[in-house]
Amino acid sequence: MNVFGDAIAWILDPAQWTGTYALPVLLGQHLLYTVVSVLIAVVIAVPTGWVIGHTGRGREIAVAVSGAARAIPSFGLLILLVLLFGVLRVPEAAVVTFVLLAIPSLLAGAYTGIEAIDRRVIDAAKAVGMTPWQVFWKVEFPLGLPLLVGGLRAATLQVIATVTIAGWVNLGGFGYPIIQGIQLNRFDQVLAGALLVAILALIADLLFALAQHAAVPDGLRDRTRSEDAPRARAPRAAHA
Repeated sequence: MNVFGDAIAWILDPAQWTGTYALPVLLGQHLLYTVVSVLIAVVIAVPTGWVIGHTGRGREIAVAVSGAARAIPSFGLLILLVLLFGVLRVPEAAVVTFVLLAIPSLLAGAYTGIEAIDRRVIDAAKAVGMTPWQVFWKVEFPLGLPLLVGGLRAATLQVIATVTIAGWVNLGGFGYPIIQGIQLNRFDQVLAGALLVAILALIADLLFALAQHAAVPDGLRDRTRSEDAPRARAPRAAHA
C-alpha cells in the first residue's frame, strides 16, 4: 500500500477543492490565524526587545520569560485557554495561544539584533552628534534587522506548525484533515494534511530566508565578502 501516493491522490481529488472544508478554505484559515497571531506578537515583542537591546536593561527577565514560554506545551495551553475563555470564544483562545508561542523568538531576535552590534559603531554615531533616536533608526535598526527577521522567521514557522492543533477545537486550517483522518483511520488523509502543513512551512521559510538575506545592509555584506576573499585566495597561494 503506497500511503504517500494515496495522500497525493487525496490532495488532487476534486472533492477536496469544493465545499465548506475545501483545501483553499482551510489554507485561508491557516494563514489567517498565522498572520493575525504573528502581527499581534510583533506589536508586543519587537518594541520590548528594542528597548531591552537599546538600554541593556531587563535582559535577564526577557530570557526567563522566553524560556518559560518555550517550555509551555502548546496543546495544553490551548485547551486551558479554551476552558478559561469559554466555548464561545474559542478563536480568541487560539489566537492568544499562538501569540504567546510567537513572542519568545521575536523578543530574542529584537534585542539580540541590537546587542550584537559592535559598541564602537554606536559610540562613533554618538560622537558625530546623533541623538539617541537617530542612533536607533540609522544605526541600531538597520544593523539589527537581519536578526530581527530571523526571529520573525522562527516565530512564523512555529505558529504555522502550531496552528495545526486548531483542528482539535474545530477552527479549521490544515489541522482539520489530520484530526478527521485520525478519527476515520484514514492514514492517507492524515499524511496529506501533514504534507500541506510542511509545504506551507517550507514556502514561508524560503520567503523569510530571502527577506533575511535582503535585510543585510550593503556595507556589511561588502565587508563580509572582502574578509572572505583573502581566505579563498590563501589555499591557492599556499598550493602554488
